[in-house]
Amino acid sequence: MTALQTLARFVVDLAARPLPAEVAHGAQRAVIDWFASVYPGLDRPAVQRLEQVLADDLDRGPCRLIDKGTGRAATVRAAALYNGTAAHAAELDDSFRDAMVHPGAPTIAGALAVAQASAASGPAFLRAVVLGCELSTRIGVVMGRPHYRYWHNTGTMGSFGAAAAAASLMALDQDATANALAMAATFTAGLQQAFRSESMAKPLHAGRGAEAGVLAAQLAARGMRSSLDMLEGETGLGRAMSDGPDWSAIGATLGEDFHVTRLTFKNHVGCGHTFAAIDGALALQQQHGFRHGEIESLHLGVYRSALDIAPHVDPRDADQAKFSLHYMVATALVHGSVRLAAFEPARLNDLATRALMSRTTKALDPEVDAAFPGRRGARIRIRLRDGRVLERLQPDRKGDPELPLSDADLEGKLLELAGPSIGEPAARALIERIWALHEAPTVATLL
Repeated sequence: MTALQTLARFVVDLAARPLPAEVAHGAQRAVIDWFASVYPGLDRPAVQRLEQVLADDLDRGPCRLIDKGTGRAATVRAAALYNGTAAHAAELDDSFRDAMVHPGAPTIAGALAVAQASAASGPAFLRAVVLGCELSTRIGVVMGRPHYRYWHNTGTMGSFGAAAAAASLMALDQDATANALAMAATFTAGLQQAFRSESMAKPLHAGRGAEAGVLAAQLAARGMRSSLDMLEGETGLGRAMSDGPDWSAIGATLGEDFHVTRLTFKNHVGCGHTFAAIDGALALQQQHGFRHGEIESLHLGVYRSALDIAPHVDPRDADQAKFSLHYMVATALVHGSVRLAAFEPARLNDLATRALMSRTTKALDPEVDAAFPGRRGARIRIRLRDGRVLERLQPDRKGDPELPLSDADLEGKLLELAGPSIGEPAARALIERIWALHEAPTVATLL
């Protein structure tokens, strides 16, 4: 069997048995985090422009857009595209470290659209979320760092997650599921250059991944076929977009190790590659009790991708600030946290933050880089004006599996980020509905 056939067999086999309780719980946590990420994304320019462009596919169809009201009607693919884009737009969505991917944004957007269209049950929806997470992350792990050098995995791997979720909800057989995944492979796209300077279009990678996966499953349901060796073939994904990796172990732990239980959930707003440096710097500040004005110099030792993806030394706007190691760590030390307020105009031009940024340097740390992508660490060195030198190796970020957010933390995240859009009572009711999905007769109760 090809790699895609192995994965397709797992998609079909999982439909025949209930999810383990801890796996279903992991999926519910992912859904809570997804909604927490969507609502602040609705105000981002990319999402607002996309809604205008999608006008012909709105106010009709079986799906609903996530919005601040009752939700505009939408076609299945328009809902997947829009909601997936919104889920990634505010830089708050989950990640799976080893695959260097944000699996939730495209997977859950695609799953929700198809579940709404088919009036699927809550358990079926959660199973689809699990499957999308499993397949997108496992393919991403095999593609490895060579793929991540140029490609944005949330776009490239996201299409597989959405395809697997949609195929499960549409009850496709093994052959049709394999063909859906094969078409998702040829649809896959998303270049990192899209956010090296101007990042407005970056969230479209997640939305397009969701839409592509749904389209692939829809086509497969109608009998469309594709080459099933799209991963390992001579001109397939592995060779074209990586270094020709070995796919033989792609199914080794399927059904035993569920990646949805090991997701990272963001504890700060912005690029996750900056988070270990933020956590380490704040830990030093809390431990030693210094203020930002007492810092003579701040040095950040990080892994290669943190240098490449968060490079801005003098960010001009909120989008660049989210991808600036200098800004993210400095604003945390000056203001105590990095929340949505950190990207308001007054904070972006805060004199104390800018002053600390001017005293900040960064460089590749070989030890930290060697641990990537399995660990996302940073080494922080702070010299104070009184001569003290403080150092800390921060091997993980709060929100990683080693330092997980609790259920209460995730609920608080949704309340904080969705509350301003829909009100606290509605946000609390949404949380209750998500926790009840494992026994909900229809996903329609979710919205």
